[in-house]
Amino acid sequence: MRDTLRAQLWPLPTLGVTLAVVAGVGMPRVDKRTQHDMPSWLRDYLFSGNSDAARSVLEAIAGSLVTVTALTFSLTVLTLQLASSQFSPRLLRTFTADRYVQTTLALFLTTFTYALTVLRTVRTGEDEQTGFVPQMSVTVAFLLTLASMLALVLFLSHLAREIRVETMMSSVHSAADRTIQRLLPEMKDTPRGHPTARNHRGAPPEPPANALTLTVGASGFLTSVDEGNLLKAAMEADAVLLIDRSPGSSLITGTPMGAAWPRAGEPFAPETRARLIEAAAEAVITGAERTDLQDIAFGLRQLTDIAAKALSPGVNDPTTAVHALSHSSALLCELAQRDLGPHLLFDDDQQVRVVLRRPNLADLLDLAVAQPLRYSAAEPAVLARIAMLLRELAWSSAPDRHPPVVAALTRLRSTIEAQNLHPAERLRLTELTQLVEQALAGRWAHSPVP
Repeated sequence: MRDTLRAQLWPLPTLGVTLAVVAGVGMPRVDKRTQHDMPSWLRDYLFSGNSDAARSVLEAIAGSLVTVTALTFSLTVLTLQLASSQFSPRLLRTFTADRYVQTTLALFLTTFTYALTVLRTVRTGEDEQTGFVPQMSVTVAFLLTLASMLALVLFLSHLAREIRVETMMSSVHSAADRTIQRLLPEMKDTPRGHPTARNHRGAPPEPPANALTLTVGASGFLTSVDEGNLLKAAMEADAVLLIDRSPGSSLITGTPMGAAWPRAGEPFAPETRARLIEAAAEAVITGAERTDLQDIAFGLRQLTDIAAKALSPGVNDPTTAVHALSHSSALLCELAQRDLGPHLLFDDDQQVRVVLRRPNLADLLDLAVAQPLRYSAAEPAVLARIAMLLRELAWSSAPDRHPPVVAALTRLRSTIEAQNLHPAERLRLTELTQLVEQALAGRWAHSPVP
């Protein structure tokens, strides 16, 4: 729920409006109680106009902030549309989760609501009413207006920076890196026998042929798995559970998503079977869109979308594709240092109870390279960057993780051979593929300094 609210535009502005109403009601009461006991030095800094002037100020603030808020919303929607059409619809979550945008909108709506709420307390002294000017309240409204104008200038500067593709890719890279560090332990930091560590004593258990099939409870993208409830259900049923769909996968109601089988070999009782199926369906949480909550491949998916869009005939921007591949290379090299095996959950006796599938290095490399390689077959600059990506990944990964790099290198060479390239370009690309082979062998050839 916290992750869902983080990516919405309305929670923070709604909180601001609520606080503005409370302050707009409470501040005039404070004014009434302190207007005769206020120190003279403080009174000099407060609003000193009459009731008509107070009304004019508050009306001007409320009216102007409505216009500014409408402008801000329009610019935000325009930015979302630009990001969706030119880069990737999956980048919209990055904008809506931007705390700067949310805070700016909240400040504008807070100022408008506060000024409108205070306005109702101003009395002119006519019609046998006692005149009242909430000096502190009007002064606070004035200060909020100054803060809003400053926020508007900073918001425009921030927006101009955020719509740059380099900034978008950096934001995606940072978010993906945080997800990797949160979910994947480093290979050397995974202690033997840890409750959530990999099973270093052997491969994860495989389901038998007569295993109970677990089905999806609700269609959508797999956003997260409730590991605690899955482990609890497995222990109560003395079973082993396998979820063979990784976060980010598209699930359809009623289709298989895993299996369960008794640890001791005894068949499940009918009520146990029903509880396991229900518990698994409730623990696998789906949503309308992919998120980076537990999806380690989401960042690569966004970067690949940017690269593919940049290579489309309508855009034709290979430089952006090269930059996107650079970010993908950095993420892949980081992932190569992490434990990418299935995520195992153990009971108190260190017995495997739950097996959760995760994408391996071959899946992640294919996600980062396959589409850019297909769409850039005739673009030497992008082919060269893919070769450099493979070289960097080969150098950063252990020898047992080299087979996916070798397969990708073979595919790259086939693509290069199939293209009608200039001899100089073909020679350069051939040299780069040879450098990948050297990196696979543990050698890094240094170019001479010009």
